[in-house]
Amino acid sequence: MAEKSRSERNIQPKEPKEPEDRSLPILPVRDTVLFPHAVLPLTVGRESSVQLINSLGEDKTIVVVAQREARVDAPQASDLYTVGTLAVVHKVVKMPNQSLFVFAEGLERVRLAEFTQLTPFMRGRVDPVPEAIPPKSSEVEALQRNVLTLFQQIVAGSPTLSDELSTVAMNIEEPGRLVDFIASSLPSLSTADKQDTLETTDVRVRLEKINHHLAKELEVQQLRNKIQSEVQDRVQQTQREYYLREQMKAIQKELGEQDEGARDTEELRQKIENAGMPDEVKKEALKELGRLSRMSPMAADYSVTRNYIEWLAILPWAKTSGVEVDIPKAKEILDTDHYDLQKVKDRILDYLSVRRLKPGMKGPILCFVGPPGVGKTSLGKSIARALGRKFVRLSLGGVHDEAEIRGHRRTYIGALPGQIIQGIRRAETKDPVFMLDEIDKVGRDFRGDPSSALLEALDPEQNSTFRDNYLDVTFDLSKVLFITTANMLDPIAEPLRDRMEIIELQGYTEEEKVHIAFQYLIPRQVDENGITPEQIEFPEEGVRHVIRHYTREAGVRNLERNIGTICRKQARRLAEGKHDRLVVTKEVVQELLGGIKIRSEGEIAERTKRAGVVVGLAWTPSGGDILFVEANSMKGKGGFTMTGQIGQVMQESMQAALTWVRSNAVQLGIPAGAIPKDGPSAGVTMATALVSLLTARAVRPLTAMTGEITLSGNVLPIGGVKEKVLAAKRAGVMHVILPAENRTNVEEDLTPEQLENVDIHYVKTIDEVLTLALPSTAVEERLDEEEREKVLHEQPVS
Repeated sequence: MAEKSRSERNIQPKEPKEPEDRSLPILPVRDTVLFPHAVLPLTVGRESSVQLINSLGEDKTIVVVAQREARVDAPQASDLYTVGTLAVVHKVVKMPNQSLFVFAEGLERVRLAEFTQLTPFMRGRVDPVPEAIPPKSSEVEALQRNVLTLFQQIVAGSPTLSDELSTVAMNIEEPGRLVDFIASSLPSLSTADKQDTLETTDVRVRLEKINHHLAKELEVQQLRNKIQSEVQDRVQQTQREYYLREQMKAIQKELGEQDEGARDTEELRQKIENAGMPDEVKKEALKELGRLSRMSPMAADYSVTRNYIEWLAILPWAKTSGVEVDIPKAKEILDTDHYDLQKVKDRILDYLSVRRLKPGMKGPILCFVGPPGVGKTSLGKSIARALGRKFVRLSLGGVHDEAEIRGHRRTYIGALPGQIIQGIRRAETKDPVFMLDEIDKVGRDFRGDPSSALLEALDPEQNSTFRDNYLDVTFDLSKVLFITTANMLDPIAEPLRDRMEIIELQGYTEEEKVHIAFQYLIPRQVDENGITPEQIEFPEEGVRHVIRHYTREAGVRNLERNIGTICRKQARRLAEGKHDRLVVTKEVVQELLGGIKIRSEGEIAERTKRAGVVVGLAWTPSGGDILFVEANSMKGKGGFTMTGQIGQVMQESMQAALTWVRSNAVQLGIPAGAIPKDGPSAGVTMATALVSLLTARAVRPLTAMTGEITLSGNVLPIGGVKEKVLAAKRAGVMHVILPAENRTNVEEDLTPEQLENVDIHYVKTIDEVLTLALPSTAVEERLDEEEREKVLHEQPVS
């Protein structure tokens, strides 16, 4: 606030009386501090303040005090600072909204002594606050000059402060008045800092405080000016580049030349013409190209639009593999790459035959289901080689985001097409063999359902018009041969499963694994480990020993790992200077791989010696497996206890088995009760275990069984027959008991080689099962009456 002398204002205020002798009206103000010798316009709007101004007579003296909190509408004595300014009111102007505009001049600092009135406005007595004026010294003078210089620099660099402030400040000689003037003139100084300056009576300290504030303000101002200057320079540089670019365009136009942007546009146009797009897609591409040509390369959407056009132009809209189908050659390739798998090969050759007769047919959607390591993915590569097509593989394991399949919309930063369109681009043809691996492991969460997004791509009736979110135009996927793989069918959504042709790949028998080992695994591992066939020899007995005693799996992955381990051991021997040929006999296998890991035949024979233990067969995602169902009894109250992690279906099987045994206890000569262990389709197994325990008859050696029973004792058919029979054979089982209704599954799914050394027994009732599994001998007759009474008081537990 520029200070003016009284002569300049031509106002002669009355000399105020001594303040301590009388009570003065107190005017609270918000966010404002009035300094001595300063004139300040005040807006008075509160009813109490208006009454205070209107009550003034000839004596216009008041006390102006700042509020501690500006939000308080009706301040009390405790809401005011204790130090204020004695002021005189020169002029009052009434405003249309009933408020007053008051011009007040500060006279001196005063301290509130006591309040004599609180309503309708405050009055009180005040005491003057004398200033501690320092004696003149070179140090005080230097400090005063530094304050003045800083203030002048701030005024010069601020667009909001008048230059007259510097002139007024130069004419003030008293250091105390100079500090008060600068503090009242700085808008950046907070109300709390201004009040602190008002309350500081020591002029030297006041100079130091204002000097600190001015130095900080000058630093902030210089930084702000620097930022503003840099922004302005960038804007000017952009404008300069724009003008130069326009001039360059004009010059090139006069010379008949094209600029770089025009050349890019023409190249993209040529790509669009050569891409063989459908008319609808070509129309959209040319439309976007027109937008691009009118766009500045500096525009935010320029790169987005250009990437979109490039994606449209690079996709193989009309490019096919163009290879003539050769059925004998395709059969030769499939037989070379894979042993057995006859059903799968026949299906592929059927498709190729039909495609040769009708080239425009739609591609089938095949789903290979089987345990790990049976060759699902490698079979897809062989199919691509047999067809003469490119092979593309996409792993769906753990995919949660629907956009991974259908792409992101172009409105998103960094948007890209989905993995299907990206795979087509990598293949560079519109009819590749596209493998979607691990389709049973697709996730689902708040980001979408990828399985639902696959429905359109894997539906032969819909995928000719597949629409990716990024492209937003249709792409024909009907010529793509989609092959999916899965370990289990259950996790696959039913609508998706309905669109695929399921081809099951069961596990391999020992004979098949031997052939695979000699034909594929051993040559590959010998080559990968840097040795030659002359340096290592795998006799058949050694390979069979590895298969029987070091692996128990449906596939051949662990078999290949063990063969690789043996090859690495030989490589190490060669590196150590032992150059003799290694013959992998049984003894060598045990030396290199350690002790025997699996003892199937011995384990089954040993565990089934005692009554109550039966070998069951189960299906797992990794193929079939055997399991031991055990029953035991102990003294108790005749209760029935099940142990293990057993689901509801297994509990029902147990209850059915127990019910049948109890209902036939008289014929069997046994008391009721026994405990089966966990195992799918194990109703007959559990019933046999109960009868075996309670009649003290051990099950026939190397015998396994599977099947469900009803309460009346009928044996029901089960699934996974091939996996279970192969698991039994791998474990050394010689007799397998199956439901009679599964005879067709055995005849269709199992070859004579797979059934070699295994006898299949078909049964319709549980009586037939017991006859086969529990042969009667003189030693194994029914319990006598005394033993039966003893068992009746025993409690079965697992």
